[in-house]
Amino acid sequence: MNCGRNVARRKTDPRVGLAACALAILAMSGCAGQVKEETLQTAEEVKRGPEQAPFRSITNFSHALRCMDNHMISFGVRDVSMLVEDLSDQTKKVSAGTRDMLISAVSEMTKRSRAVRLIAYGQDSGNLIGFLQAAKKEGAYSVIPQYDIKGSISQYDENVAKKEAGGGISIGEVFSYGRAAGGAATILGLDLTVLDTEDLSVVPGVTSSNSVVIYKSGKGLDADATYRKLGINYTSSLAKSEGNAQALRNLIELASVELFGKLTRTPYWSCLGADANSDLVKNEIADWFYQMTADTADLIAYFQYQMTIRGFYTGPVDGKSNDELANAIAEYRQAAGLPVNSKLNLELFSYYLNADHNKIQDARKAKTVAQQPAPAEPLKLAISSDKPGGKFRRGEAFGLTVQPSRDAYVYCYLRDDKNKVQRFFPNRFSRDAMVSAKEPLQLPGGMRFQIAASDKGKDETIMCLATPTEALNALPDPLKAPDFEPVGNASLEQIRTAFASVAGKGIGEAQFKISVQ
Repeated sequence: MNCGRNVARRKTDPRVGLAACALAILAMSGCAGQVKEETLQTAEEVKRGPEQAPFRSITNFSHALRCMDNHMISFGVRDVSMLVEDLSDQTKKVSAGTRDMLISAVSEMTKRSRAVRLIAYGQDSGNLIGFLQAAKKEGAYSVIPQYDIKGSISQYDENVAKKEAGGGISIGEVFSYGRAAGGAATILGLDLTVLDTEDLSVVPGVTSSNSVVIYKSGKGLDADATYRKLGINYTSSLAKSEGNAQALRNLIELASVELFGKLTRTPYWSCLGADANSDLVKNEIADWFYQMTADTADLIAYFQYQMTIRGFYTGPVDGKSNDELANAIAEYRQAAGLPVNSKLNLELFSYYLNADHNKIQDARKAKTVAQQPAPAEPLKLAISSDKPGGKFRRGEAFGLTVQPSRDAYVYCYLRDDKNKVQRFFPNRFSRDAMVSAKEPLQLPGGMRFQIAASDKGKDETIMCLATPTEALNALPDPLKAPDFEPVGNASLEQIRTAFASVAGKGIGEAQFKISVQ
């Protein structure tokens, strides 16, 4: 409606046209008053914001992060070390701290398990290579991370679908008023990939490529965000103070669950509410299985370790078939109600990933008890150095040989020059704690870290313990610190006592003092 033109065309009393326009304006003024009232109310809320108590953001995937934390404990995931480079915005349209969001998500996902250690680093690949090379020269507590996360906000398709409706009135050049309504959809995409730091190659199958559809109303204040994964739609409402950044945070949390689930081979789909019998989940499990069968040792080592933490197996985790593993698989199958045989097939792998292991707890306990007969003689342990004399120069690197009197699980700790205790074996480079009496443990051996005397000239102590059964996973949570990190304020005596309470009093112990000249 154009009131100015109506007045000129009809050539009547202009007051009549103005009156008609006034009636139209009054009809719309209620909406204008409502908009003004909402705006003022929002301004008051914002003004009062700093006076209100801080709150913690609970997103759509907060539950999934906690679920993954529990999965990592259940499946014995530990000592995963990860570099996180700057996650750039290739679209140049989303201003948000993407890497910081990822760090927060992973921290929340490993609060209890402490399974992953993140190291923030810059995005320049030359600097990254220099960092990795320098890390080789550091001591036992500064080691090369295993993996590196690269990625970016890779997609931002704005207004891929849009609809508008509206109208307005004007009085010549004196007054105009209009109101519009509409909606638009924007697609925001995030791609993350995990690299192996040994050669910077992509870890096969460990990628995450997800997107979110953000629908915004014409007011531009409220929006809905829809995520799709494993055939499920996850929808969240974005409040007036939120926008693309909050949608991105949810997207990063979803990607974190997926990425670390794939890397550690834990059933992340259950944390997202997906049906284990869906074709998408079955295909994911099959992909993992056939990736491992490409190298049979990988599949064997996976089940050796998993049967160890369930209490069915006490042999080495070396990727080599043996009678102990065959017996352990048969007993696990029997407890699970599966056909009793020693086959490592897709059926067993699928069952294991989706099983409620609490239901076979009694069978596990019975097996654990059966595995702990009274030993004929006490378990003994010896530590020796490749540097005779027992005296070291400041910062001098050396090696150790650790030998049990019979096959046993060995755990080694260092009390450093700051009086902090940290575990350095088993570690991210060798998760198998089983050591054969015929093949002593060499530290660091081929592992990518160094043992070196204190560069401050202070004496340090190494303590190794030997147990007849796997004990690390059964320790109290406060003592399950990641490798090469301080175990809280624990002392070597507290560590020894904890192992004795888990594995019994017949454990072996040896200490080695690092004396600096």
